[in-house]
Order: sequence, then structure tokens, then C-alpha cells
Amino acid sequence: MVTVLTKAYHEVGLKAFVESPRDVKVLCLQRFVRLAAYGASTLILVLYLVDLGNTVDKTGLFMTLTLVGDVVISLILTLVADKLGRRRLLAVGSLLMAASGVVFAITGNFWILLLASMVGVISPSGNEIGPFKAIEESIVSQLTPSMDRSSMLAWYTLHGTAGVAVGTISCGWVVRVLQNKNDWEPVQTYRLIYAAYAAMGILKFCMCLALSKACELEPPKTPSHPDNDERQPLLANGHDERQPGRESQKSMVRSLQPSLSTETRSLILKLGVLFAMDSLASGLSPASWVIYFFHSKFGLEENKLGSLFFVTNIVSSASNLVASSLARRIGLVKTMVFTHAPASIALALLPVPGNVVIAMALLLFRASTNSMDQAPRQAFLAAAVLPAERTSVMGIINVIKTMSQSVGPVITGRLAGSGKFWVAFVLAGYQTVEDKAQATVIEEEGREREEGTDGRQETS
Repeated sequence: MVTVLTKAYHEVGLKAFVESPRDVKVLCLQRFVRLAAYGASTLILVLYLVDLGNTVDKTGLFMTLTLVGDVVISLILTLVADKLGRRRLLAVGSLLMAASGVVFAITGNFWILLLASMVGVISPSGNEIGPFKAIEESIVSQLTPSMDRSSMLAWYTLHGTAGVAVGTISCGWVVRVLQNKNDWEPVQTYRLIYAAYAAMGILKFCMCLALSKACELEPPKTPSHPDNDERQPLLANGHDERQPGRESQKSMVRSLQPSLSTETRSLILKLGVLFAMDSLASGLSPASWVIYFFHSKFGLEENKLGSLFFVTNIVSSASNLVASSLARRIGLVKTMVFTHAPASIALALLPVPGNVVIAMALLLFRASTNSMDQAPRQAFLAAAVLPAERTSVMGIINVIKTMSQSVGPVITGRLAGSGKFWVAFVLAGYQTVEDKAQATVIEEEGREREEGTDGRQETS
């Protein structure tokens, strides 16, 4: 019995998590809190906007523009995170999250809400948005040995899906109790949820203050010479050529820009195309629209919707631990491909059954494999680039995915408004299967880059 438990302790990566630094545990806890807030918001976002008098078409446009705004904020913050300070930008993002929650709690004006969601942090899909994920994964990868990285990222992912699960079920039952027992209007209850969302942003900000300097990018090691000072002239050509003013401003801007190698730029281009196609499909069926689908087709109330998506996220959390073990046996690339295809088929079939139990079963089956590619994918990226490039590369990839995903919600809104909601699920499922079938070709090329990076990492 002890042998079985010991083997399981190693197999699911629990050993890697227990032995991880305190900063990694704080980041995982931050992700749990943040995703709990996202889960609560996602459960009510479409319902809130519709109850405010907006059409489903307009709601789809809202989600699309929110993702576009997120692209701009994420790109700016992740590209300069290593230079300005990772902890500092995580704290800034937390305050933006809190500010957007406050705005959603006090006003119902469509355009003000849109501005708050674009500048702040509101997740239409229940998944990661904003600069948090890229920065945190870069820190986790830096503080974790390469042999444990896939397991540690799986636990990081698990904290997110568990957070979404807690957020959805808590939100669903709070809303239902307030409406049924206290006779609150739906809009009132939704605004209370967004007030709690703002409080979670403040809590996350406090957690950012607990992070240590170890989270920042380690400076590259450069060879030192005892006579280094004598070899370097104090003045070039006998005078100081530095120009004040505009030249110093340009050099400051250049210093903030990330330095990416030619090989890394090539890898970003190849993987960016794949991830963009994949995200375009997932953007057609974000969690907000799936929730609205079950609400409109089967009449499920918020408490039942919260319970349903609590179970799906718990199943998804457990599957991430299996993915870590699977990746060690068949490799990162195969794990990414083979686990996602069944989930896509289940998504395409979701609108078919007229029975709510069968539809729920399909949703649960999708959840069992849908997120199993996340930790292997991020471990693959972390291993394929230099430590100094991780934050920027992960940020760029997330921006590409978000930009591509932003097209989907407005299309789904149009289809829902015209009585063709089911088409969005079919397109999303078919497109994702197509993309995953092509993944091996592109990412096998990236494997060569992964294997060739180890030597350079030792000298960087």
C-alpha cells in the first residue's frame, strides 16, 4: 500500500509541488483566486448583459471587443515585464482587475462596461486573459528544474481549473438564494458578484506583495576579466560621444524591448499559426456562450448551471494530473494532439441531443480531455526558448491566441440571434480536430529547437 501511494505521489507530480519554492505556491494560490473570480463572472456575464437590455448580437460584439482590448494590454505588459519587473506588473494587473469589477458593480451603461472590460480584466470565457498567465508561467518555469517542469505546470493549471469550479458553483448558488429567498432582482445579484470580483482583485494584489526577488529575471552570466577595466577605454576617440535628450530616450525604449533570437522568431511564427487556428475555433464556443446555450435551450437556472460547470472543472482539474504522467511516457507533442481531438468531437455533437442529461454527458466527456494539452504545451514552450525569452514568447503566443479567439464571440452572437446557435459548436469542433491533426508536423520542428536550447541555456 505504501509503495502504491509513493508511486502515485511521484506520478501525479505532487512531490514536485510540495518541494517547490514558496513563490511558486503563492503564484498557484494567486491563480486559484483569479480564476475563481473569472468563473463567477463567466457564469453571469451573458445573462447580465442580456438583462440590461442588450441583444445577443451586441453581447457577442462586447465579448469580441473585450478580447481585442486584452490583446493590447497583454502585449504591452508582457513585452516589458522582464525589464520593468514581473512582480510590479502582476500587481498592476491585479489593480486593473479590481477596477473593472467596481465598474461592473455600479453601472449598467454598455459603453462604460465595454471600456472597463477592455482596459481592465474581465474574462468572457472563464479562461486566462490579461498579462498574468505568461508572466506567472515564466516564473514557475524559472524556479522549477526542467525534469519537474511539466508536473509543476500541471499543478499550476489545476489550481486554475479548480478556481473556476469554485467560482462557478459559489456564484450560481449565491445568485439563486438571493433571488429566491431575498427577492433580489437578477441585475442586483449580478452586481454583487462583480463587487466580490473586485475584492478578489485586491486580494490578489496583496498576494503579489508577498512574492520575493527570486521571481525576477536572473541577469545573464557574463565572463569577467581581472583587467577588464584596463581593457576598456574611458572615452572613445578621446571624448564622450554620448548624446543627451532624444538619443537617451531612444536607448531607454530599446532597453525595454525584448531581445529574441532568430531561431525563436521562427518558432513563434510556426507555432503562432497553429495556435491562432486552434484559438479561432475555441473562440466560437467560450464558456459564457456554452452557459447561455444550456440556459436558453434547457432552461437551467444559475444554481444548476453553477453545479454543472463546477463538476466539469473538477473533472478538468483531475485530467491535468493525468496529462503530466502521460506526457512523460509518450512525449509532450503527442499528449497535446491525442487528448484534444476527442474533446473537439464531443463539442461538435453538443447541440444534437434534445435531452439535457445526454448534453451534460457530452460536456463532461469534453472536460475530461479538453485541458490536458495545456501543461505539456507550456512546458514545451518553456524548454524551447532561452530563460530570458520565456516571458516575451509566452506573452506573444497568448496575444496571438487571444486575437484569433476574439473573432469567435461576435460570430456566435450572430448565429444565436438568427436561431442557428448549433452551427457555432459544429464549426468549433471540426476546426479544432483539423488543427490538432496538423500540430505534429509543426511542433516536431520545434522539438529540434527544444533539444538545441539546452546547451545555450547553460551559458546564458
